[in-house]
Amino acid sequence: MATKGGAQASAVMAVARIIVGIMFLFFAQYKLMGRDFAHGGYEKYVTGYVQESSIHAYRPFLRATLKYPAASAYAVGVAELLIGLSMLLGFWVRPFAIVGALFMANLLLSTWVLPHGVPLWRYFGNELDNIGLLLLFLVFFAHNAGQTLGLDKGK
Repeated sequence: MATKGGAQASAVMAVARIIVGIMFLFFAQYKLMGRDFAHGGYEKYVTGYVQESSIHAYRPFLRATLKYPAASAYAVGVAELLIGLSMLLGFWVRPFAIVGALFMANLLLSTWVLPHGVPLWRYFGNELDNIGLLLLFLVFFAHNAGQTLGLDKGK
């Protein structure tokens, strides 16, 4: 019975991994297929993080990315594309789960400080999205989630 339960848990984890992969492909598509994010959108978002919501110690890194906003924006899109493909296909899941966790940690550090006048419920809602995905990536890494319904099956 434990084998059947383990197989079911692996299948559920594989479905979750695939759904996360599809989400990241949608994120990447928006950033890579249009011009809006690379030519203004990234700079707008990151400037807002620097001015309002990022952890103070993280602001120098964010400012450094603003020196080349279009290149930074495309780098974000490519990272999301690679994470999405890895999760969807179940290929190199463990390394890209770490990349995904670091990606989500970046968003946490960028949005952790509550701007003045923002309702507390909105803050927790934003952070729970980031924290949930970060934890999912850690679970994908820990359980080598690419082995079920994925190309990492032989590893």
